[in-house]
Amino acid sequence: MKNARRRFLKQSLAGTLLMGVTPMFRAQASSPVQPQRIKSINPFHLGMAGYTFVNFDLETTLKTMQRLDMHYLCIKDFHLPLDSNDEQIKAFHETCAAHNVTGYAVGPIYMRSEAEVDRAFEYAKRVGVKLIVGVPNYELLPHVDKKVKEYGYHYAIHLHGPDMPLYPDADDVWENTKGLDPKIGMCLDIGHDLRNGKDPVADLKKHHTRVFDIHIKDVTDSTKAGRSIEFGRGKIDFPAFVKALRDVNYTGMCSLEYEKDMKDPFLGIAESIGYFKAVCDII
Repeated sequence: MKNARRRFLKQSLAGTLLMGVTPMFRAQASSPVQPQRIKSINPFHLGMAGYTFVNFDLETTLKTMQRLDMHYLCIKDFHLPLDSNDEQIKAFHETCAAHNVTGYAVGPIYMRSEAEVDRAFEYAKRVGVKLIVGVPNYELLPHVDKKVKEYGYHYAIHLHGPDMPLYPDADDVWENTKGLDPKIGMCLDIGHDLRNGKDPVADLKKHHTRVFDIHIKDVTDSTKAGRSIEFGRGKIDFPAFVKALRDVNYTGMCSLEYEKDMKDPFLGIAESIGYFKAVCDII
């Protein structure tokens, strides 16, 4: 029944993309008038993970987001280097504002020493955000805990599935942070979590008190062989995930991280955003 429902949803969304039908399901002229459905209000926001645009400069990134009606960006250091001075940071924010985009967090930032942890927190302070998406070595977690207490920022550890030994899934992040400051948690990458054999829906429900950022993507398989694909074509159960977001009242960002055709990703990004927004509208 669940698979049939997902097939129906995908077929409906695909038809919408091809025909440009609005609203999603257009009644035939002979159909009786249906009561108007009240659109669900999402407690979360939709953004973009900066890594999606690793091959593009800031101007291209922001123009793309503007055309897609996307307004929140997780800042990567290839768009705003870690050693940027105050003048460069000010110019960055002004350029973002001109495209109606706000940088809401920095990262992911990899941290292999206490000095790199310190630099990341000072960078976030100068940029003016209070959320760091980080990947610290396990032995650095006590130092991260110290810096979180000092700065009062949230620190979201990005999980990487089976591709890295560090933080392969949500359970691993949880086990390594549950005894630390409650502002230390995870950036739940649902694609990587699934590729490590986990269930992102169940993991969101289990660990939502420590989920401070989410990277949304679809993948072709629930194993290491899984690869990024347009939303709705892979193994992620987006209707169930959106429902879970509402059930746990997740109020953070769901940032699209699109990793297919990364030198020419624009059509795939547009399709994925359209799919996710459509799921939010009909679930």
